[in-house]
Amino acid sequence: MKGELVSISNSSDPYPRLEQKSGLTRKCLEILAESCCSLQIVTKSDLVVRDIDILRKVPCVVSVTVLTADDGLSGKLEPGAPVSSRRLKAIETLVKAGIPTTVRIDPIIPFLNDDLAGLVEAVADLGVLHITSSSYKVKPDNWRRFSAVFPEVAEKLKPLYFDEGERIGRSTYLPKKLRFGLMQKAKELAEEYNLKFGCCREGFSLNSAVCDGSWAIQKHK
Repeated sequence: MKGELVSISNSSDPYPRLEQKSGLTRKCLEILAESCCSLQIVTKSDLVVRDIDILRKVPCVVSVTVLTADDGLSGKLEPGAPVSSRRLKAIETLVKAGIPTTVRIDPIIPFLNDDLAGLVEAVADLGVLHITSSSYKVKPDNWRRFSAVFPEVAEKLKPLYFDEGERIGRSTYLPKKLRFGLMQKAKELAEEYNLKFGCCREGFSLNSAVCDGSWAIQKHK
């Protein structure tokens, strides 16, 4: 490696609970830092603050997924992951340490976490630079899990996805007009607090910056 941009991780979280004991992600970060790589961390875990000492040494950005400010809802949406209040505290710690930080409100799910005003205000007050959003894309496996935990919401969503929605690749999307409205509202809220905005995998020209927030790496002090 010779200074490339490395994103950790777009397919799975780099801070599973096992990392608390194994330290494998931390070792990877140490190796990448030795090669002067720029780093983008994408995580749902507050364990990322453990590695601030490494992140301070290299150009980087940390993107933390936060779907709601409600810990109860957070626990149901993402069982096994730290609840939202812990992630918000981690964001505060990262920002105070001078680490460029963005927030992923991804996915946005109608009737469940689509009232974003309070969450966007909260993360803006903490000093994040960018919001990335995307709508919930249905696949058979995630729909089974979702329907089991949120049966009433699933009943409301069923016609939107399976009658009016559109098939793109291996996923079923919300109707285009509804998706656009969700993303437009998210963008307006972000801009209200002077944050950059990006929506990924939606097909809309709404981004005020690169959708994943990697532009913020240049903000590293």
